[in-house]
Amino acid sequence: MLATTKPARPPVPGRNTASAPEPRVSPGESELEARASGASRNARELALIARVAQQDRVAFKELYLLYHRRLARFLTRLTSRYDLAEEIINDTFWVVWQRAADFRGASQVSTWIMGIAYRRGLKTLKRLHPAPLADESETEKLAEEPWKEEELREWLGAGLARLPLEQRMVLELAYHLGHSCEEIALIMECPVNTVKTRMFHARRKLKHLLHELAGPAE
Repeated sequence: MLATTKPARPPVPGRNTASAPEPRVSPGESELEARASGASRNARELALIARVAQQDRVAFKELYLLYHRRLARFLTRLTSRYDLAEEIINDTFWVVWQRAADFRGASQVSTWIMGIAYRRGLKTLKRLHPAPLADESETEKLAEEPWKEEELREWLGAGLARLPLEQRMVLELAYHLGHSCEEIALIMECPVNTVKTRMFHARRKLKHLLHELAGPAE
């Protein structure tokens, strides 16, 4: 039986995640194989959640290592600050530790955890920046990310940073983290049609922004 008493807060695992990279689907995999791989990962994560609900700290650390890099990327885009991203990651996993027993598998584990992280991120931004969030990305400088690899990626990142927050997030969740529109709707707590509308406007704005960043043709 899953524990129902409020667990003590566990120490946050170390931040060195180099030994636990996220699993990636190789280009040669068929869609059926990719789905099977995703189902296998979710089954593994469900088992970890069940153990976390029993206050298993080893399972908690494993889950943390599985998600740290993914959350760091997403939350750095959300906040434009790596230190805030780390703070929100810790808050997110505190919620996971507390509520693991309440998770019933109605969605993918990844959708549940990303939803917690998104809401904690918004709460942090509202605390630090009471002004409307839609405009904050226009004036904030894109934080330096330790995993940037090339100029094109930086260029695209600069374009994304100029999008309104909610439009930027749907692109991050869809194209960088691989969530479906239905999963994004659960994460952002909005209708699927709203996700599709945000994605449409985000892609259109990003196209114009990239032209601006490129400058006039010679």
